[in-house]
This record gives sequence, structure tokens and C-alpha cells, in this order.
Amino acid sequence: MKHAVIGRSGLQYELGSYGFSRLTFRRPRRTLDAPYAAFVGGAETFGKFLEDPFVDRIERRTGVTCVNFGIVNAGIGAHLGDSAVMATCHDAALTVVELMGAHNLSNRFYQVHPRRNDRFVRATPLLQEVYDEVDFADFVFTRHMLAALRSVCPKRFEIVRRELRRVWVERMTEFLSELPRKPLLLWLAPRHDDEAETDAEWMEPLFVTSGMIEKIRPLGRGLIEICPDAKSLEVGRRVLVHEPGEAKAANLMMGADAHEQVARAIGPIVASFADRGPGG
Repeated sequence: MKHAVIGRSGLQYELGSYGFSRLTFRRPRRTLDAPYAAFVGGAETFGKFLEDPFVDRIERRTGVTCVNFGIVNAGIGAHLGDSAVMATCHDAALTVVELMGAHNLSNRFYQVHPRRNDRFVRATPLLQEVYDEVDFADFVFTRHMLAALRSVCPKRFEIVRRELRRVWVERMTEFLSELPRKPLLLWLAPRHDDEAETDAEWMEPLFVTSGMIEKIRPLGRGLIEICPDAKSLEVGRRVLVHEPGEAKAANLMMGADAHEQVARAIGPIVASFADRGPGG
């Protein structure tokens, strides 16, 4: 078992791993003899800054073992490329997939780190051609790089964003198709006009639109939509554990109230599928 501090918040996370995976996940490795639920996602599923994320709440209330495969700053590529994650999800009575952003995926324009997907590795010759005035050596993180590209030329940035959205649908389709039983999809985001250029568009899941979700929706057994309003976000963020310098990052998280809504919505579904076992 490992302990880690994510960021400077001082919140201790017990971490564990599965099989030969090079990834670590929240909570020690679980015993998977009885029917269990697997949760795949990013920082919200992990529960960054939060002592009691929705995965823990669901396990406590249902008595069903819940494996937290949330990875801070991940795209679906990190999970898709990990054989231990895929094998564990394959055997789960139910897999729940949080819909993550489209920016942390390798694509025709740039490559990301295979495990730390928010890390920008390199620009392809195609992106260097589209943005020939940009020095890509200045960037370490994908979000910073993308924000800079939009600032340089919003019109050319739209070409990049279309590619990210295309790749997101492609990779999500690949991941969901690998599972023998249709997973439950989780959309956890503030409600906003997903085609408008607003600050909300730059919240997670970055660049994901309702049209993209509709393309992959048939591959799931259902879609749980949790879209907290401004009041819910404000109240829920009060209990997040972080340092003053992490306030900006914490304000991108949904908060405790949203996690409670997720637990109430998904808990009964997890309990019913665990009763049926892997073949249910």
C-alpha cells in the first residue's frame, strides 16, 4: 500500500495497484472474489481534494466492493492502454465510466504521455504547420498549450478542437466496445451551452458536447447526468481540502454535493447488478 499527497493540499490518499499495472489508484488493492463494480474516470472519480468521493459513498451504502480507477488529469487513453484495468473492468458486475475530457488524448496534432495524459509530449509536423509561429517547446501541459493556441488564432484552433472531438468519440467507442457488458455512463458537469465559447466550456470534461455523447450512448446501458447548479457547486466546494494556492484547481471540481448526487443516483444500480453477478 502506498500513501501520496496530490498537490499541496495535505490530504492523504491511500493508493494501490492491480496486476502489472504501472498506474496507481485511490485506495489499496481490493479483493475481487465477490461481484464488484469498477469505476473508470478522471479527477472526479478519483475524488481529488475530497475525503469522501462518490465511489466510497456507494461502497459504504451498498456493501458492494467498488474499485476506483479514477486518475487525476487522465483521458480514456490511460485506461485503454492498461491491461490490468481492462481485465478488471471485463470481469466486473458493472462498470461505470465517467465521461472525461477530449484534450488529454494523443491525436494527429500532438502526443500526450501514456499515463500522465495531461503532459504534452510533442507537437506533430501537422500542428507545427498549422501554427508555424508557435514554439511548442514552451509547453508542458495540454490545457496550457490549447489555451495558447486559441489565443493565437481562434479560427485555426477550431481545426484542432474538431480533431480532439473526433478522437474522443473514436477512443471511447474502442474502450466501451472492449467490455463484455454494457457500462453505465456518467456525465458529471455544470450545465451549459456546449457549442458556445464560455468559461464553462473549459471545465471538465473539456470540449465534450451532447452530440458526442449521443454517438457513444448506444454502447452504454444508460447515461446518468449530474449537472449541479451554481449554488450546489458553491456549497459542495466548501468542504474540499486544499491550500490557498490550489483554489483555482479546486474551483474546477464539482464538490461534495455533486458527489452525493452521483452516489444517490448510481448506488441502487450498483446494488442491483452486484446481486446478479458478472453475468447479469
